[in-house]
Amino acid sequence: MLEWWSAYQVTAALRWILFAAVIGLAAVAFATVVLRRVGYIKLGRMAVHEAMPTDERRKRTGRPSVTGQVLGHSKLLRDIRSGVMHFIYFYGFIILQFGAADIIWKKLSGHPIPFPFYGQFAWSQELTVSLVLLAVLYGAFRRYVEQLPRLKRGWKPSLVLWFIGGLMLTVLLTLAFERLTGDPHAVSDRYAPVSSVLADWIGKLGMPTGSIASEAGYELFWWLHLLVLLSFLVYVPQSKHFHLLTAPVNLWLGRNAPVGRLTPLNLEDEEAESFGVGKIEHFTQKQLLDLYACVECGRCTNVCPASSTGKLLSPMHLMTKLRDHLTEKGAAITSKSPWIPTAMGGKLAGAHVMGALIPVWEDSPEGSVTSIIPTMTAQKQAWGVREGAKAEELELIGDVMTEEELWACTTCRNCEEMCPVGNEHVDKIIDMRRYLVLMEGRLPFDGQRALQNIERQSNPWGLPRAERAAWINDCESRTGVRVRTMQEVKRSGSAKPEFLLWAGSMGSYDTRSRKVLYDLVRLLDRAGVSFATLGLEERNSGDTARRIGNELLFQELCRENVETIARYGVTRIVTACPHTYNTFRKEYPDFGLPSDVKIEHHTELLAGLLRDGRLNPEHIVKERVTYHDSCYLGRYNGVYDAPREVLKAIPGLELEEMARNRENGMCCGAGGGLMWMEENSGVRVNRARVSQALEVRPTVIGSACPYCLTMMEDGLKLLEADEQTAARDVAELLAASVFGGETA
Repeated sequence: MLEWWSAYQVTAALRWILFAAVIGLAAVAFATVVLRRVGYIKLGRMAVHEAMPTDERRKRTGRPSVTGQVLGHSKLLRDIRSGVMHFIYFYGFIILQFGAADIIWKKLSGHPIPFPFYGQFAWSQELTVSLVLLAVLYGAFRRYVEQLPRLKRGWKPSLVLWFIGGLMLTVLLTLAFERLTGDPHAVSDRYAPVSSVLADWIGKLGMPTGSIASEAGYELFWWLHLLVLLSFLVYVPQSKHFHLLTAPVNLWLGRNAPVGRLTPLNLEDEEAESFGVGKIEHFTQKQLLDLYACVECGRCTNVCPASSTGKLLSPMHLMTKLRDHLTEKGAAITSKSPWIPTAMGGKLAGAHVMGALIPVWEDSPEGSVTSIIPTMTAQKQAWGVREGAKAEELELIGDVMTEEELWACTTCRNCEEMCPVGNEHVDKIIDMRRYLVLMEGRLPFDGQRALQNIERQSNPWGLPRAERAAWINDCESRTGVRVRTMQEVKRSGSAKPEFLLWAGSMGSYDTRSRKVLYDLVRLLDRAGVSFATLGLEERNSGDTARRIGNELLFQELCRENVETIARYGVTRIVTACPHTYNTFRKEYPDFGLPSDVKIEHHTELLAGLLRDGRLNPEHIVKERVTYHDSCYLGRYNGVYDAPREVLKAIPGLELEEMARNRENGMCCGAGGGLMWMEENSGVRVNRARVSQALEVRPTVIGSACPYCLTMMEDGLKLLEADEQTAARDVAELLAASVFGGETA
């Protein structure tokens, strides 16, 4: 008996020593990997918004956007199937940590952790293990059987399923063999519905209770569970699953600036070596944190208009390629390997480089199909290791990101809207565009021509600046309404008008957009709204210049417009262009536009006039309308209800929503300066969007943006559907109901 007790003590002591050793090694490896990646992130710039006071950071913890996304999975649950699956993973892991601690401690000390209601606790653990196992199987089904296009396939994406599945199985087998040892602390069968059945099966295979074999099985699976758990711990920060740690931090550190607002460049900084981002370390630390927060779920690519129509750009691959490059360059600069052990990544005799491939797009006869498969395939084939390449010598734009990818972005922000970890893709693309334009003068010819025209004539077509106010006389001749200029009002000594009507370049020059502007003028006049315009004093808003990357031209236009607005003491501005609306609301304040100047979109103003009874839509408009959400009005500024409120107020009009609407509405393809550039691959974005609209069989595709209106009309012509379906602005439809007959 004494000899047995001595052997037991030696075994227990050895177990403790080995346990402490593997725990220590795993902790050191985990900390080393995390700290090295933090070091790579610190290669980036510290942005102003990142140097946030502690009090401000504490306030953010309670923000619904943070708590809802981290704890409530609010964005993940938009896809209910994968959302529930990840919900089980997330809370399953939290719950099972208590069970893991209990399993480990029970073996080391000989008795369980004294949790209250231990039987119910044991039952909850087995239930959770079973649910997580089912989630693992469902995850494998979605990836390898259902084969969702947005999900990557291969051994790396499979590894986490094996880790989680292995953890769950070793839990159940450890508990089953524990029962077979005859452990007096084992709970009754009713609290162990899975492990008790498993133990019975093992027993029926010939393993008697209390045998040496059962003791050995218990020891084996206890160690396997511990080793799998610690291996997973070390693996997590070396894979996409680093998001388990970085995603909550990323959401917490989310920018406090308005959604979609671009950070101004200090062009007067004499110490600046370059403007924009030409190297990975030119990004801010928060932007680099984004890269390690990426889940590679593909939700961003799945909704991207460029990815969906056969362009090379994929927001998910944007993040992963930049992440790989950061890891490789960070390792080269700091001389600290990102892999522990080195077998995790191997010592590559080269670095990842983007090859010259383009997606192979096969269009359907109707042009109604969107697909990310060509883009996903091209990205997978193009991104690979080039032998002998040194990460620190690679060009960010050229070797990592291609110019084709950067110029395919419409800046619609649907990728950011769908991202469950708060990543911001658009600002990274714009920062790289800024570098190309400001430092290297490289941009597509069409974009360069548009910028030159804006610089010379303050409009993208290069039409004479002196003709900017020609619409005023034309409007009067067509509608009978005289539009005054602010200069005329000031000279006459009349009372300052309530609104400054900002015509914009589209309203001033584009024949089709003028019709919308004229109907808006008629509606404002009927409602008794006092307004005036700037006429020749108005300049291009600068949105196109800024999104293309010419920050210098944008700031020049912005300051001119701000000075003009201030000179007339304007306090309210209304515009029919969401791009102008967004730029004025969110970006002009950085350059001196007073915070008390209220910017309104024409649909917001019209909806308010309808509510106040100042407009009476009495004529029936017998149309079946599907409304296309403008990205810069909707996702950028949250204006979804006002246009629909106007449409619903029109008698006889039937409003039918498209499958993709509101927050998930697909871009028309004109944002980000692409209004002035040709698409050279895949199918045209507006064609795909119009195809989606036609699925609900409308007689009218409604919009509230001159860019969208143009793209919808062009798409209808491409699909030869313009005889059956028309494109109309919300203001035109309302005018038809208020005044009767055709619009202006």
